[in-house]
Amino acid sequence: MDFYLILGIAPDASTSDIKRAYRRLARRYHPGINPGDRAAEEMFRRIAEAYETLVDPGRRQQYDGGGGIPASLGERSPLEFTEFDFSASAYGPQAATFTELFADVLHPVAESGQGHAERGADLHASLTLDLGEAMRGIARQLVVTREVACSACEGAGRRRVAEGECRQCRATGRIRWARGHMVFARSCPACGGSGRQRWQRCAGCAGQGRTVRTEAVDVDVPPGTAGGVRLRVPGHGHAGRNGGQTGDLYVTVHVRPHALFTREGDDLFCTIPVSLHEAVLGARIEAPSLDGPVRLRIPPGTQAGRRLRVSGRGAPTSGGARGDLVFEVRIVLPSVIDERSRELMREFGARNPEDVRKEMKA
Repeated sequence: MDFYLILGIAPDASTSDIKRAYRRLARRYHPGINPGDRAAEEMFRRIAEAYETLVDPGRRQQYDGGGGIPASLGERSPLEFTEFDFSASAYGPQAATFTELFADVLHPVAESGQGHAERGADLHASLTLDLGEAMRGIARQLVVTREVACSACEGAGRRRVAEGECRQCRATGRIRWARGHMVFARSCPACGGSGRQRWQRCAGCAGQGRTVRTEAVDVDVPPGTAGGVRLRVPGHGHAGRNGGQTGDLYVTVHVRPHALFTREGDDLFCTIPVSLHEAVLGARIEAPSLDGPVRLRIPPGTQAGRRLRVSGRGAPTSGGARGDLVFEVRIVLPSVIDERSRELMREFGARNPEDVRKEMKA
């Protein structure tokens, strides 16, 4: 059975195309519009089956991959149109719309005790650190709100009770109700169609199997973590359904800009001011780093823009080593304030008549 052919759509149809085709065909073949027409009833069943498969990305992928109709479709308790009842009004606040009717067809209530294990959804959070904290590594706590397994029913959503007749279906195993003049029936969700009730919905979680809890989660940020890195904290997402695995918490790290240092890979960069006489004669100066002051040697004749490297003072790497701390020299000219200083500068220029713009001449 080709679901795409049934809905009259191409295999690459979008979700909107699938919904549009379903609405068009459902109005044409619905049993309420075609009373007594078994062919229309069967066609409507196939349309609903095709829609429910293709509108769900996971089921559609399984179907396209040759896996056939997902088993979960065959296990559901189908909605059945049984008869018309003209003693009930089809109008007014109790009358059903097409949307309500199709919702009952496509999303019937799960039978008690049934359901496949579903992994819980992941949670996402962010954490902002200073550059120093990111370099050293740090432990932080994040407050998250997540769904956890109900402690009263241990995530089952139901609790065992003394066996007896099902009150909801009066031991018949079937539930009947009207939508306007149309009467429908399906397997009783409370007893699974057996007519005997062995389980009762958990009052603590309203049958959901999960409750909401706010808690503090410890997040360990490794040394050298860069901005934009996502850290995974296993088992701190939402709880799964029907015994499914708990999701994870993903924390995206953001690093605030630093006033002195920037990071490129595993190296840290800093601009260091150097006076004219230090650049000309050379010097040993004290320079900043994230680990405290370091001694930096300025070689004689250092030009502006030159990079001086201090090994092992950069960002920590995963292998335990560290990058480098790189200083870029910025020469600061002196403020000439007296005549003697001017004379010394003129004498310096006369003794060193280097043409600094020779490379610009043709």
